[in-house]
Amino acid sequence: MSPVPIVLPTIFPVTCHTDFVGEGTTFVAIEGYCENGINYIERAIQKGARTIVINDKAILSESLCRLITEHQVMVMRVDNTRQALSDLSAQAAGFPAQKVKIIGITGTKGKTTTAFLLEHCLRAAGYKTGLISSAGNSVCGTMFPPSLTTPQPDYLQQFLKVCVDNGVEYVVMEVAAQALTLHRVRGIEFDGVIFTNFSHEHLEFYATLDDYYAAKCLIFDMVKPHAPLLINSDDEYGVRIQEQLAHKNLKTYGFLCALVHYKGYYQSAAVQSVCFTMQCDNRALSINCPALCGQYNAYNILAALSMMHALGMSLLSMNDALKTFKGVPGRLQYSQLPNGARAVIDYAHNPSSFHAVLSTLRQLTHHLIVLFGAGGGKDILKRPIMGSIACKYADVVILTADNPRREDINDIMYDIQKGITLEHQHKVIVEVDRAVAIHTAYAYSQPGSIIALLGKGPDEYQIIGTVKSFFSEKNILQELR
Repeated sequence: MSPVPIVLPTIFPVTCHTDFVGEGTTFVAIEGYCENGINYIERAIQKGARTIVINDKAILSESLCRLITEHQVMVMRVDNTRQALSDLSAQAAGFPAQKVKIIGITGTKGKTTTAFLLEHCLRAAGYKTGLISSAGNSVCGTMFPPSLTTPQPDYLQQFLKVCVDNGVEYVVMEVAAQALTLHRVRGIEFDGVIFTNFSHEHLEFYATLDDYYAAKCLIFDMVKPHAPLLINSDDEYGVRIQEQLAHKNLKTYGFLCALVHYKGYYQSAAVQSVCFTMQCDNRALSINCPALCGQYNAYNILAALSMMHALGMSLLSMNDALKTFKGVPGRLQYSQLPNGARAVIDYAHNPSSFHAVLSTLRQLTHHLIVLFGAGGGKDILKRPIMGSIACKYADVVILTADNPRREDINDIMYDIQKGITLEHQHKVIVEVDRAVAIHTAYAYSQPGSIIALLGKGPDEYQIIGTVKSFFSEKNILQELR
């Protein structure tokens, strides 16, 4: 008898999006940064919503008030609609976060790979697992497409309920700074947290880097008293966190600092796999992960294995688990091309990830072509830095679109080129059509070249203006001749 397939609900009892509204749904009208949920109340009522939650200062039109009266819709006014969405969603789902162990992973880069590694190792150890990440979500190995890095509370609580219903013991979750600021994980107490690192990012949302850092730190108030809190001691902000916190079970990991709970030692300079020695409990273990490469991935592996140990699990079998790890969608995904070159799709979209990925790829080829853009309406200060880093490592740089949204693509190209010095300008080609840009990169390639397609990773769409269209770099690569 085949197992019953795991499915996620399409109608939520509480939601902030009309796509998930059905008969009897409670619709929470959030005043977002681009859209106001009040504008969707009429549609929500037409789809069956019978309770509407609005801000206590919200003003409803006369026509909307008549509609609410005609359909006998109850209106709840609250101080904070985002907090209400979290609280009501958790209540409607039966507070599932209290019935599973949840491991949160936060940091600027490395969250996704660390989450996939930890979930894989937990599943290899015999546990039933759930995964929430920017590259995909899963329940007991069944994959679902991602929404946001950390989903909205309506989706999150329903996902956790499905995990509970299917006997999941551990959920591994990426936790973005915005998720903490916007109360998406409100009410969750984590059974473990990993802090990977901190660097320049998301200044389109936060006024300063200190504000972004403070948002990250909110998660430390959500860790259970005796739950392991793992901090990267090689990161300067990781050191700051250790000085600020007095958590009962704070543990550290790293390769550079001498005094850490989990110490890594590089075995060799090989870049086509990750090999290092991990020391803990006065024992040294040889670690090998053939699916990953680069020193930055050594940190992700060390973090995942350290959490396994901190949770009380044996590390002896973890090497076998790492050997069966298949990698992460949209993270250093290689494709062999007909002319003998290789293409690599990666989600890198900030300066620190550019440096990590491109310094690794530079060691693997005599000819590196880098293709990237920058998201419209996002942090503009990182754009010239990314341009500078790309030119430092690449032989050819192709600037192109990456979800320009409502922003003029030429303004984005201009911002990136601010960071490109005169001596590197001969490397740069501007082709705003991303599909054409990929074909251009292929035309410049030769046997042994690596074409790095950065920024989109697993995302198979392009947002130009307000139109979201299907766009698959993987499909374009398969069509090259």
